Amino acid sequence: MTSHAEAVHDHHGPPEANKSSRIDARVLGMLLFIASEAMLFGSFFTAYFFVRVVNPGAPSEWPPEPYHFPVFVAGVNTAILVTSSFTMHWALQSIKRGNRKAFLAGMVLTFTMGLAFLFTQAVEYLNVGFNTGDGAFASVFFGLTGLHGAHVFVGLTLLGMVIVRASADISRPSTTSASSCRGSTGTSST
Repeated sequence: MTSHAEAVHDHHGPPEANKSSRIDARVLGMLLFIASEAMLFGSFFTAYFFVRVVNPGAPSEWPPEPYHFPVFVAGVNTAILVTSSFTMHWALQSIKRGNRKAFLAGMVLTFTMGLAFLFTQAVEYLNVGFNTGDGAFASVFFGLTGLHGAHVFVGLTLLGMVIVRASADISRPSTTSASSCRGSTGTSST
Protein backbone atom coordinates (compact mmCIF):
# COMPACT_ATOMS: atom_id res chain seq x y z
CA MET A 1 0.00 0.00 0.00
CA THR A 2 2.88 2.31 0.65
CA SER A 3 4.33 1.87 -2.83
CA HIS A 4 0.94 2.68 -4.41
CA ALA A 5 0.58 5.88 -2.35
CA GLU A 6 4.08 6.96 -3.30
CA ALA A 7 3.37 6.34 -6.97
CA VAL A 8 0.23 8.50 -6.90
CA HIS A 9 1.91 11.45 -5.16
CA ASP A 10 5.28 11.23 -6.88
CA HIS A 11 5.49 14.73 -8.32
CA HIS A 12 7.44 17.87 -7.57
CA GLY A 13 6.22 21.44 -7.34
CA PRO A 14 2.87 22.95 -6.50
CA PRO A 15 -0.36 21.13 -7.21
CA GLU A 16 -2.12 21.65 -10.52
CA ALA A 17 -4.16 24.86 -10.61
CA ASN A 18 -7.92 24.55 -10.35
CA LYS A 19 -9.40 24.93 -13.83
CA SER A 20 -13.00 25.37 -12.69
CA SER A 21 -13.05 29.05 -13.66
CA ARG A 22 -14.23 29.78 -17.18
CA ILE A 23 -12.04 32.85 -17.47
CA ASP A 24 -8.25 32.92 -17.50
CA ALA A 25 -6.80 34.49 -14.34
CA ARG A 26 -4.73 36.94 -16.40
CA VAL A 27 -7.79 38.13 -18.29
CA LEU A 28 -9.78 38.42 -15.07
CA GLY A 29 -6.96 40.40 -13.46
CA MET A 30 -6.84 42.81 -16.39
CA LEU A 31 -10.63 43.21 -16.38
CA LEU A 32 -10.59 43.97 -12.65
CA PHE A 33 -7.77 46.48 -13.16
CA ILE A 34 -9.68 48.22 -15.95
CA ALA A 35 -12.83 48.27 -13.80
CA SER A 36 -10.91 49.86 -10.92
CA GLU A 37 -9.47 52.49 -13.28
CA ALA A 38 -12.96 53.21 -14.63
CA MET A 39 -14.20 53.71 -11.06
CA LEU A 40 -11.26 56.00 -10.27
CA PHE A 41 -11.83 58.20 -13.30
CA GLY A 42 -15.59 57.95 -12.77
CA SER A 43 -15.24 59.40 -9.29
CA PHE A 44 -13.31 62.38 -10.68
CA PHE A 45 -15.90 62.94 -13.42
CA THR A 46 -18.64 62.70 -10.79
CA ALA A 47 -16.86 65.38 -8.75
CA TYR A 48 -16.53 67.52 -11.87
CA PHE A 49 -20.23 67.29 -12.72
CA PHE A 50 -21.19 67.83 -9.08
CA VAL A 51 -19.13 71.03 -8.95
CA ARG A 52 -20.72 72.11 -12.20
CA VAL A 53 -24.28 71.49 -10.96
CA VAL A 54 -23.85 73.25 -7.62
CA ASN A 55 -22.23 76.29 -9.25
CA PRO A 56 -24.58 79.27 -8.66
CA GLY A 57 -24.40 80.37 -12.32
CA ALA A 58 -24.83 76.86 -13.75
CA PRO A 59 -25.48 75.88 -16.43
CA SER A 60 -25.26 79.24 -18.21
CA GLU A 61 -21.84 80.17 -16.87
CA TRP A 62 -19.33 77.35 -17.04
CA PRO A 63 -16.59 77.27 -16.04
CA PRO A 64 -17.25 79.81 -13.31
CA GLU A 65 -15.40 83.12 -13.37
CA PRO A 66 -12.42 83.68 -13.45
CA TYR A 67 -11.63 80.31 -15.03
CA HIS A 68 -11.56 79.47 -18.70
CA PHE A 69 -11.17 76.19 -20.53
CA PRO A 70 -7.98 75.90 -22.56
CA VAL A 71 -10.01 74.54 -25.49
CA PHE A 72 -7.30 74.85 -28.14
CA VAL A 73 -4.65 73.13 -26.02
CA ALA A 74 -7.10 70.39 -25.06
CA GLY A 75 -7.88 69.86 -28.75
CA VAL A 76 -4.20 69.61 -29.62
CA ASN A 77 -3.59 67.10 -26.82
CA THR A 78 -6.59 65.04 -27.89
CA ALA A 79 -5.30 64.97 -31.48
CA ILE A 80 -1.86 63.87 -30.22
CA LEU A 81 -3.30 60.99 -28.18
CA VAL A 82 -5.67 59.80 -30.91
CA THR A 83 -2.87 59.89 -33.48
CA SER A 84 -0.58 57.97 -31.12
CA SER A 85 -3.10 55.15 -30.97
CA PHE A 86 -2.77 54.80 -34.76
CA THR A 87 1.03 54.71 -34.57
CA MET A 88 0.83 52.09 -31.83
CA HIS A 89 -1.51 50.01 -33.99
CA TRP A 90 0.91 50.36 -36.90
CA ALA A 91 3.77 49.17 -34.66
CA LEU A 92 1.81 46.13 -33.50
CA GLN A 93 0.78 45.21 -37.04
CA SER A 94 4.40 45.58 -38.14
CA ILE A 95 5.70 43.13 -35.55
CA LYS A 96 2.97 40.65 -36.50
CA ARG A 97 4.30 40.78 -40.06
CA GLY A 98 7.86 40.36 -38.79
CA ASN A 99 8.95 43.90 -39.66
CA ARG A 100 11.02 44.79 -36.60
CA LYS A 101 12.29 48.12 -37.93
CA ALA A 102 8.78 49.40 -38.64
CA PHE A 103 7.73 48.11 -35.22
CA LEU A 104 10.50 50.07 -33.54
CA ALA A 105 9.74 53.17 -35.62
CA GLY A 106 6.07 53.01 -34.63
CA MET A 107 6.94 52.54 -30.97
CA VAL A 108 9.39 55.47 -30.98
CA LEU A 109 6.83 57.65 -32.76
CA THR A 110 4.17 56.69 -30.21
CA PHE A 111 6.59 57.42 -27.36
CA THR A 112 7.44 60.81 -28.88
CA MET A 113 3.76 61.71 -29.14
CA GLY A 114 3.27 60.75 -25.50
CA LEU A 115 6.14 63.04 -24.52
CA ALA A 116 4.59 65.82 -26.63
CA PHE A 117 1.30 65.30 -24.77
CA LEU A 118 2.99 65.58 -21.36
CA PHE A 119 5.00 68.63 -22.45
CA THR A 120 1.86 70.33 -23.76
CA GLN A 121 0.03 69.52 -20.53
CA ALA A 122 2.89 71.00 -18.46
CA VAL A 123 2.81 74.19 -20.55
CA GLU A 124 -0.97 74.30 -20.11
CA TYR A 125 -0.57 74.05 -16.32
CA LEU A 126 1.88 76.96 -16.34
CA ASN A 127 -0.37 79.19 -18.45
CA VAL A 128 -3.87 78.25 -17.29
CA GLY A 129 -4.06 81.14 -14.80
CA PHE A 130 -5.16 79.31 -11.66
CA ASN A 131 -3.85 76.67 -9.28
CA THR A 132 -5.19 73.85 -7.13
CA GLY A 133 -6.05 76.11 -4.19
CA ASP A 134 -8.30 78.42 -6.21
CA GLY A 135 -11.58 76.61 -5.62
CA ALA A 136 -13.40 73.39 -6.35
CA PHE A 137 -13.28 73.75 -10.12
CA ALA A 138 -9.51 74.24 -10.08
CA SER A 139 -9.02 71.28 -7.75
CA VAL A 140 -11.11 68.97 -9.92
CA PHE A 141 -9.46 70.27 -13.10
CA PHE A 142 -5.94 69.61 -11.84
CA GLY A 143 -6.95 66.35 -10.18
CA LEU A 144 -8.55 64.91 -13.32
CA THR A 145 -5.97 66.13 -15.81
CA GLY A 146 -3.11 65.27 -13.43
CA LEU A 147 -4.44 61.75 -12.95
CA HIS A 148 -4.62 61.32 -16.71
CA GLY A 149 -1.12 62.73 -17.12
CA ALA A 150 0.17 60.29 -14.49
CA HIS A 151 -1.37 57.41 -16.43
CA VAL A 152 0.29 58.63 -19.63
CA PHE A 153 3.62 58.86 -17.77
CA VAL A 154 3.32 55.27 -16.53
CA GLY A 155 2.42 54.16 -20.05
CA LEU A 156 5.46 55.98 -21.43
CA THR A 157 7.68 54.28 -18.87
CA LEU A 158 6.43 50.87 -19.97
CA LEU A 159 6.67 51.86 -23.62
CA GLY A 160 10.24 53.02 -23.07
CA MET A 161 11.14 49.65 -21.58
CA VAL A 162 9.67 47.89 -24.61
CA ILE A 163 11.59 50.20 -26.96
CA VAL A 164 14.88 49.48 -25.19
CA ARG A 165 14.22 45.76 -25.32
CA ALA A 166 13.13 45.87 -28.95
CA SER A 167 16.20 47.92 -29.89
CA ALA A 168 18.44 45.21 -28.48
CA ASP A 169 16.44 42.57 -30.34
CA ILE A 170 16.87 44.24 -33.76
CA SER A 171 20.38 42.80 -33.98
CA ARG A 172 19.16 39.30 -33.02
CA PRO A 173 16.55 38.20 -35.57
CA SER A 174 15.82 34.92 -33.82
CA THR A 175 14.52 36.52 -30.61
CA THR A 176 10.85 37.12 -30.00
CA SER A 177 10.81 39.43 -26.99
CA ALA A 178 9.85 42.45 -29.09
CA SER A 179 6.57 40.80 -29.95
CA SER A 180 5.70 40.68 -26.27
CA CYS A 181 5.05 44.42 -26.29
CA ARG A 182 1.32 43.85 -26.49
CA GLY A 183 1.27 42.42 -22.99
CA SER A 184 3.72 44.98 -21.66
CA THR A 185 1.75 47.99 -22.83
CA GLY A 186 -1.70 46.68 -22.06
CA THR A 187 -2.92 47.20 -25.59
CA SER A 188 -4.98 44.92 -27.72
CA SER A 189 -4.04 44.34 -31.31
CA THR A 190 -7.23 42.80 -32.62
